[in-house]
Amino acid sequence: MTRWSEIPRPKLPGTGLPVRLHDSVTDATVVAAQGPVARLYVCGITPYDATHMGHATTYVTFDLLHRAWLDAGLEVDYVQNVTDIDDPLLERAERDGIAWQDLAEQQIELFAQEMAALSVLPPQAYVGAVEAMPLVVSAIEKLLAAGHAYRLDVADEHGHGEGDVYFAVHDDPRFGEIAGLNDEQMLEQFAERGGDPQRAGKHHPLDCLLWRTVRPGEPCWDGGQLGHGRPGWHIECTAIALHHIGMTFDVQGGGRDLLFPHHEMGAAEGHLLTGQWPYARCYTHVGMVGLDGHKMSKSRGNLEFVSRLRRTGVEAPAIRLALLVHHYRQDWDWTEKGLLEAQDRLARWRTAMTRPSGPDGAALLARLREHLADDLDAPAAVAVLDDWAATDGDDPDSPRLAVLAVDSLLGVKV
Repeated sequence: MTRWSEIPRPKLPGTGLPVRLHDSVTDATVVAAQGPVARLYVCGITPYDATHMGHATTYVTFDLLHRAWLDAGLEVDYVQNVTDIDDPLLERAERDGIAWQDLAEQQIELFAQEMAALSVLPPQAYVGAVEAMPLVVSAIEKLLAAGHAYRLDVADEHGHGEGDVYFAVHDDPRFGEIAGLNDEQMLEQFAERGGDPQRAGKHHPLDCLLWRTVRPGEPCWDGGQLGHGRPGWHIECTAIALHHIGMTFDVQGGGRDLLFPHHEMGAAEGHLLTGQWPYARCYTHVGMVGLDGHKMSKSRGNLEFVSRLRRTGVEAPAIRLALLVHHYRQDWDWTEKGLLEAQDRLARWRTAMTRPSGPDGAALLARLREHLADDLDAPAAVAVLDDWAATDGDDPDSPRLAVLAVDSLLGVKV
């Protein structure tokens, strides 16, 4: 799958600091990567709708991490998937009377345009589930051969699905350690987030789908001994991550709603496929973005889109700034007021950066690096720049260094 073009990133004097991130598993702040290579996997989009602010917040967050690692002198191996075959995509394509492949292609292209506009550095590997099908099939076959997966001998309520393959989640003795939920909580979230705890024939209600045998009218692929069908959700990311960056990578990232079941299931699959632990050293999750007091989600329909704002003439750097004033772990609401404040802030920064001099540029850069190394504290970094822009100074190099720092570290092109 073609990723978007490289985004120019100015080189800054000196070197950034080791980045410390909040780990959702331990609830502690840890050094995100020891180096010299930092390995990052972030769960990507299901391409059936444009990029809303929840998506944008997630990918801008991990772009900050990407930039801070590069600034600290690390090489970054960043992998992101695209779930370009899944029930929501098929349902939206049928609703809109469009081929699912065309819908996916359109939305992947739009997402790439929006990421480039928001100055999000592209991942090194950008991999669709369809192109990764051989990896997925191989992983499922391995789980079956080891006895960690099984076929159902009964059909679903529609009379289909005999032979579906499920993952025996409790074969991993560490299952449950990622999210730290009890059985009741896991069952509730599993049902809410794409699971099928009531499916007849499963060994345990939490066992997750690995391979869905072909149903009438659905796309399918040759799964070898699995038969024709298509993969479940979690195994897609596991197979892609293990192939491209390997076991025990540094950071698994995504929205907080992916902690369970998606990241829990993926870790269990990785443990049993490799016999190694942990799947990832650090799990970092982004808070939920709302609109009018509710989580912004496609199912609810309360979305604000990057593409719509850009069509109305809103500059992408202002959109990015409107995201950066919220710490990535907090829940918050997108508002028109917040966007207006971001536009005003961008104008103030631009004015200050055209001055002949400003406050100490080296001190500004050092403080920005300190805040970003502290669990990606972008709001604190923005506040430092607000203070800098509101203060006179006699450093003639300061305005130019501020322009470069804001671009390189925050991804905001002034």
